Amino acid sequence: MSLRKNIFAAMYDPMSRKTEEAGLRVMRQGLLAEASGAVLEIGAGTGRNLAHYDGNVESLVLTEPEPAMIRRLQKKAREQAPLAKILRAPAEDLPFEDDSFDTVVSTLVLCGVDDQSRSLREMRRVLRPGGQLLFLEHVRSDDPSLVRLQDRMNWLNRLVVHCDCNRPTLATVEATGFNVSQLERSILPKAPKFAQPLIVGTAA
Repeated sequence: MSLRKNIFAAMYDPMSRKTEEAGLRVMRQGLLAEASGAVLEIGAGTGRNLAHYDGNVESLVLTEPEPAMIRRLQKKAREQAPLAKILRAPAEDLPFEDDSFDTVVSTLVLCGVDDQSRSLREMRRVLRPGGQLLFLEHVRSDDPSLVRLQDRMNWLNRLVVHCDCNRPTLATVEATGFNVSQLERSILPKAPKFAQPLIVGTAA
């Protein structure tokens, strides 16, 4: 385990606190109100979503590939969701049978996975017929001038927060066979301009 990843895990919650308080927490809450049945959250990180799952959730499985994040996730889950099951697994290789879940949740994850298309295909594989993908992701802008800034600054974004700020995530969601039924375009509050473009939505 690298020192850099340990430091990032330790700093993640303090570093994102202002963004959460400025509106991201409310966005999470609104999105996760739609979660129901057997729920899988990928890349659960330090457990920022745990407080927002309600009584419509029958079971909750959380995956996270980084050991340093898992330790924090386990601590928060003991306090907020003691029945949740936590597994170490990358989004590209989910250790579940086909058609296992009613809802898959991805929040600020698809910007950082190694293979976005493969990750989405895995999510689609484990969803039951009629299941839903709930997503909240910062993405490549539609504004050409902002795209140029994103492309210039992506190296720094990857260095600091371990993700790409310029991925065309919505196009990839649709290209992997999902039908986007609800979509809201917004901004990630208190984030640098190049990391602000955000999409929040539901896909089947």
